[in-house]
Amino acid sequence: MGFVFGSRSSKEEKAAAADKVSAESSQPRDPQAPKGRPTPKRAVAQSQRKAVVASTGNRKEDMRRARERRRVELARQREALANGDERYLPARDKGPVRRFVRDFVDSRFSVAEMFLPLAVIILVLSMVRVPSIQNAALLLWLAVIALIIVDSVALAFRLRKALNERFADQPRRGAVAYGLMRTLQMRRLRLPKPQVKRGERP
Repeated sequence: MGFVFGSRSSKEEKAAAADKVSAESSQPRDPQAPKGRPTPKRAVAQSQRKAVVASTGNRKEDMRRARERRRVELARQREALANGDERYLPARDKGPVRRFVRDFVDSRFSVAEMFLPLAVIILVLSMVRVPSIQNAALLLWLAVIALIIVDSVALAFRLRKALNERFADQPRRGAVAYGLMRTLQMRRLRLPKPQVKRGERP
């Protein structure tokens, strides 16, 4: 009887060991981790990292620390937008391609950057109850729109050509649109703030 029980116990242990090996082998392994140790799932690893960094066991304290970190990050971003520090810029403004686009736009005068002040002037003229002035305001509005379109098309063509020459091996998706949107802002109000003077080669 002892032999029978011993044999059964041995079979159960072998089956359990085989199941364990199968379970471990089914999980992806980090190539830099020691052999035989499975890599934890990404969600588990991230939650563990967050727990180590953020959690103190006190919910109010965790929230206070999160708000403080967010406040520091926003302060760094505002400072980076003012001085062009790449380390703390928002993701949409980071990278050499976006930096070049900003310098390319800021080194030139664009008709679009005068859109807001001209729009205010045209609006005021259109409110004057004199037909000739209202007609002039309408013609001025059409002329401004036409100039902005022509200038923007020319800028987009030159900017795309410059990007293809300088960053042929880097992703440039959205870079031209990014530059055109920047031209719609008055130079002194642009963020990140211009780092080149007009006429300066980017």
